Amino acid sequence: MATPFLNINDVPQAIQLALGPAFLLTGIAGMLNVMAGRLARIIDRGRRLTESGAVSPELLAALQVEIQGLDRRRYLASAAITGCTLAALLVCMVIAALFLETFLDAPLHGLVGLLFTSATVALVVGLAYFLREVHLATTIRIVGARPEG
Repeated sequence: MATPFLNINDVPQAIQLALGPAFLLTGIAGMLNVMAGRLARIIDRGRRLTESGAVSPELLAALQVEIQGLDRRRYLASAAITGCTLAALLVCMVIAALFLETFLDAPLHGLVGLLFTSATVALVVGLAYFLREVHLATTIRIVGARPEG
């Protein structure tokens, strides 16, 4: 049976090792907040468009195009949130594995490396979806918008 806390100095070392992933977790949480806000605005805009009253056939076609664009953006924002949430969960597992490695004196280096690499990949995927959603948002024409100038 493994003896927990082989050395009292191991506890502060485990905390120091967990600080880096904890800061990463804070950054991911901030990104998730931004992504959730964008998703909420996309959904609100879609609701406003679908609840609009009788419109002319020309405007109806433009509304349908905009709703399709909003559906695509909603999918991309949701995928971005999923990727970043998965990254956050994996970072939490990294922190837990770092503490378990210290407290149980178990060699979990491989597991920590695998979890951290997986978290990084999930974060990159989430950010790629987010980037695509932002790019799509800048290319969509808003129905009823007035030309500038």
